[in-house]
Amino acid sequence: MRKWLPLFAACLGTLMLLIDVTIVNVALPDIAIDLEAGLSSLQWVVDGYALALAALLLVLGSLADRVGAKRAYLAGLVLFALASLGCGVADTSTNLIAARVVQGVGGAAMFATTLSLLNSTYTGRDRGVAFGIWGAVSGAAAGLGVVLGGVLTEALSWRWIFFVNLPIAVLAIALTATVFPASARRADRAVDVPGMLAFATAATALTYGVIRGGEHGWTDGRAVTALALGVVATAVFAVVENRSAAPMLPLALLRNRIFGATLLGASGQTFAAFASTPLVSIWLQQQLRMTPLHAGLALLPMAATAFLVSGVFGRLMHDAAPKWTIGVGLVVVGAGTGLLTLIDAGSSWLALVPGLVVIGAGVGVNAPALVSTGMAAVPPQQGGTAAGAVNTARQLGLALGVAVLGTVFRGVADADQPMTLPHFVSGLDAAFTVAATVGIVFGAIAFALFHTHRPVTEPAPDRAVVTA
Repeated sequence: MRKWLPLFAACLGTLMLLIDVTIVNVALPDIAIDLEAGLSSLQWVVDGYALALAALLLVLGSLADRVGAKRAYLAGLVLFALASLGCGVADTSTNLIAARVVQGVGGAAMFATTLSLLNSTYTGRDRGVAFGIWGAVSGAAAGLGVVLGGVLTEALSWRWIFFVNLPIAVLAIALTATVFPASARRADRAVDVPGMLAFATAATALTYGVIRGGEHGWTDGRAVTALALGVVATAVFAVVENRSAAPMLPLALLRNRIFGATLLGASGQTFAAFASTPLVSIWLQQQLRMTPLHAGLALLPMAATAFLVSGVFGRLMHDAAPKWTIGVGLVVVGAGTGLLTLIDAGSSWLALVPGLVVIGAGVGVNAPALVSTGMAAVPPQQGGTAAGAVNTARQLGLALGVAVLGTVFRGVADADQPMTLPHFVSGLDAAFTVAATVGIVFGAIAFALFHTHRPVTEPAPDRAVVTA
């Protein structure tokens, strides 16, 4: 069994970083009370982590090639553990948000290196088994996160959703240091620091601008400045990447219709399927008075359905054209989110189930095809970049989705004032409508862009598919 210890170490880190995308959702009401945090601060508790993952995943993959995957993974684990401690002891929402950002940096270093470590450790059939188990762990993380978050928040406190990372990280660090051989380093591999800075600035400024504008009005000086900065930084990113000898994201890839449609599908999926989850969690606990554990269990049907559909039908869907798996799958996600608008002031949590099941079915069809389709659309030597770009698009879609839907909710429900249940539900319905529209429209565009029945090849051995 010793030969599987490296896989165990890699799965521990992956499970932590992906669980922390969702584990915080059911704890948001308790965080709001304890730290006197408003909706905008709660949005940043979610978005700070997602933005750091999105902004740094690609560039830290390049940096890991220079310093060695093992060193980068260890550094990521240590940073993630320290940031988790910082989250757990945070006494203000500002400190919690800052620690979440640092958590995201550590998570990006781990996310960018786990598969490279497994690829260099295992060969032949063992490699296939390792990637299969890693993929299953990744797929289960979203569902496990909401349940674990509910258990820890209810039984102990919201701080333990972060403290629980510490013993896991210590074990992962000890195993990684002893069971993985030293990783090869490529000192000639350039790191696109200007591209990273421009991308991070663009993503953060646009997200801040949307949240600020929704809270203070669209003529607010800071909101206008942030949105303008985001637009300028996006243009700078395009110029930098076009001129860089080793770009973080070669712009030529974006001219590839299949690859562009895949990025659209990846960002649209997380926006439509997952960005409304923080609002739903607040509704379940603040309005329906459910416990954190029960709220987590109420959200489980989506993740469980996605896992079941992906596992049972994954092999059959492998040969399907991406316009069906990605395009139509995203439309199904949008339709499921649309079903959530049937919630009214007299609804119980059971009203969520039909919509969550349909969303989960769409995610189960959509998610397994995203990375493999993106990688099949580009030359083999750019497969790693393609996989990283797809996962980056996922996190960026989640971050912007949380910001946009929070703004829509606030505009309808007037979240800064005491509100009745009908007001809250009206805000929820408006957010669901926007999310459903994104899913259906993005799915229709992706379907049109996938104009060929190009076969999808197996993913390259140093990457695998993940869900949210």
